Amino acid sequence: MTWKELCVPLLLSLLQPCTQSLKPYDLLYDNGIEAYYKNEYQKVVDYMEGSLHSYHQLRLTKIRCRLGCKERYPMELKPRFWGLSFFNVMLSRAACVTKCEEGSLGTLSVHRVSEDIKSEFYRRIPYNFLQRAYFKLNQLDKAADAAHTFFMANPEHMEVQQNMKDYKISSNTQLVDREQCSHIEEYYDGVKLYDTEQYRLAIERFEEALKQYYQADAECRAMCAGPHKFDEYEYVEYSASLYEAIADHYIQILACEHECVRELSTRPGRLSPIENFLPLHYDFLQFSYYRVGEHVKALECAKSYLLFHPGDRDVSENEAMQFVSRHILESEVLQSAAAGLGFSYHEPDFWITGGDRQDENRNPSGTQIELTDVTGLLSGRKAVQKIDRQLREGGPLLYQGVKLVFNSAHLNGTQRVQLDNVISEEECRELRNVANMITLAGDGYRGKTSPHTPNEKFEGATVLKALKFGNDGFIPMKSARMFYDVSEKARRIVQSYFMLNTTLYFSYSHLVCRTALQGQQDNRNDLSHPIHADNCLLDPEANECWKEAPAYTYRDYSALLYLNGDFDGGEFVFTEMDAKTVTSSVKPRCGRLVGFSSGGENPHGVTAVTSGQRCAVALWFTLDPTNRELERLQADEVIQMLDQESHGNMNINPRDEL
Repeated sequence: MTWKELCVPLLLSLLQPCTQSLKPYDLLYDNGIEAYYKNEYQKVVDYMEGSLHSYHQLRLTKIRCRLGCKERYPMELKPRFWGLSFFNVMLSRAACVTKCEEGSLGTLSVHRVSEDIKSEFYRRIPYNFLQRAYFKLNQLDKAADAAHTFFMANPEHMEVQQNMKDYKISSNTQLVDREQCSHIEEYYDGVKLYDTEQYRLAIERFEEALKQYYQADAECRAMCAGPHKFDEYEYVEYSASLYEAIADHYIQILACEHECVRELSTRPGRLSPIENFLPLHYDFLQFSYYRVGEHVKALECAKSYLLFHPGDRDVSENEAMQFVSRHILESEVLQSAAAGLGFSYHEPDFWITGGDRQDENRNPSGTQIELTDVTGLLSGRKAVQKIDRQLREGGPLLYQGVKLVFNSAHLNGTQRVQLDNVISEEECRELRNVANMITLAGDGYRGKTSPHTPNEKFEGATVLKALKFGNDGFIPMKSARMFYDVSEKARRIVQSYFMLNTTLYFSYSHLVCRTALQGQQDNRNDLSHPIHADNCLLDPEANECWKEAPAYTYRDYSALLYLNGDFDGGEFVFTEMDAKTVTSSVKPRCGRLVGFSSGGENPHGVTAVTSGQRCAVALWFTLDPTNRELERLQADEVIQMLDQESHGNMNINPRDEL
C-alpha cells in the first residue's frame, strides 16, 4: 500500500469529529435577523458569527471529502471493460463522499439551503447585520472589519461608505476583509511591488498568487460536484435512458467547472472579471525574472503566457500546460454536447489580449491588437441590446384630467415620463387602506421582510390576492376591484403614451409599502431600493447591463403609481449606468405615475425612507404574450365572472323577484 493510500483514509477520518455539532447556517442566519429586529444585538452577533462559521465549515468539509475521495479512487479505466471500471469508480466515490460528509455533518438534508440564502451569503449580507450589531455594542474594531468585508462586495452601498468613515475615525486598527480572495490579493500585492520595481518581492507574491489560484481552482471545481438542474428538461414527465441522464447531469457539472475561470478572476461585488487575469501572472513573472537576471525562468514564464494566447506549444508539462489543455478539452466537450443534446452554449474568450500589463520598457508578450468592446467577449454575457422597435412618445393620455409633467427630455433620458392626476385623492386613500389590510411582509420577495435594506419593512400584495380577500369578505370587493382597474388604467396610459404598436401585457403587478423602522434611522445613508435595471443585470464597473438570469429579461416597460407623499425620503431617482450619477429624481405624491422602458437605458432606485410609510402600485409590462403574469390572467377571469354576475343581476325584472 502506498503512502497516498494510507494518508487519504486517515484524512477523511480526521474530518468527522471536527464538525459533528455543525448547525445549519440558514437557521442561524434567520435567528440572527429575528434578533436584529428585536434589538437584541449580542444575540445578533452570536447567531451571525455562528452562521458564517457553519457556512465556511460546510464548504470546507465538502471540498475535503470530494477531493479526498477523488484522490482515493482515481479514474484508472481498463480498456476492455471500461464501462464497469468507470461505474465502479463512480460508485466508490459516491459512497466515499456520502460516508465522509455524513460522518462529519450528520444528516445532509439538514444543510440544504435555498438559492436565495446562498445568494445572500455570496453577497456578504450577514456582515451588514454584524457591523451594525457590533456598533450598537460599541465594539468598533469588529464593526469596522465587518463593514469593510461587506463593503468590498457592495462598493455602491452608501450607508456603509459613511459607516466606514466613522469607524476609521473611531478605530486605529487596520481594516480586514474577512472574506478576502487570497489569490487576488496576492496578485495585487505583486502588482504594487512590480510598479515600485521591487522585482524579487514581486516574484514571491506572483508565485504565491499562482499557487493559491490553482488551489482555489481545485476547490471551485469540487464544489460543482453537487446537485444540478437541467433547465431544458424541467417537467414531471422527464424520463431518460442511463446515458442521457448521465450526460444531462455531467454537462451541468462540466459547465460549472468551466466557469471557474471567470469566478476566480472576478472580484467580490463585480460582474466583470479582471481582464486576462491568469495569463498576466506569467507576463509579470517573465519580466520580473528577466529584471533580476534569471533568464531561464523568464523564458519558462513567457512560454506559459503564450499558452493562453495560441503560439509556442513546445513547453514542458507544467501546471499551466495541464490547465490550458484541460480547459480546451472542456470547451470541445461542451460545444459537442450542445450540438448533440440541443441546448445553447457560447464559449467566451476568457483570455483576451486587452488586459496587458502597461510597461513602456518591456517587449510586448503578445501581439498588439487594438480591442474595442472586449467586455462582452471576456465575460461571455449578453450585453443589453439596443431596443429594436421605433422609440416614440407623446401619445394621448386617454383619460380626462391626467397631466403630462415631464417627458424624456425633461427627465434627461430615454423613454421616461412623469404624469400627475392619474388617480384621485379618494382612490389613493382607499388603496392605502387596502394595503394596510392585506399586504404581507416580504410578499414578492420570498418572505424577506427587508429585502433591500435592514432599515425598512417591505410589504406587498398582488391583484389576485386582493380579489381573494374581497371574495372572502376581508375587504370590500369594490376596493379590490379598484386595485385591478387602477393597474389596468396605468397599463393603457403607458401603452398609449409610448405609442406602442403592439399590446402591452402585465408581467407583474404589486401593491407595495415600505415602512421606516424605528430605531434604525440614525446616520442612515443607504437606499430604500438599490440602483438597478428591470430587465438586465446592471454592471456599473463595466458600464454595461447584462441581459441574463436572474434578471427578468422579458420585461419591456415599468411603471410606478404613487399613493401618498406624507413620508420623509423615498424619492425615485434615475441614474447613469455607473449607478452614481443621478440624472433626475421624482418626489412621490398621490396620483403621480413614473413610466419608463425597463432596460439598461433606465437604471433607477429609491432613496431611503427615513420616516413614515411609502405606498405605490408597482407595475411591470412585457410585449411578449408568452410571459404574461399568470396571476393576472386568473384575476382577469375573476373580473369577468363578477361582470357577468353584475350584468345578469341588472337584467332581472324587479317583478320576478317578488
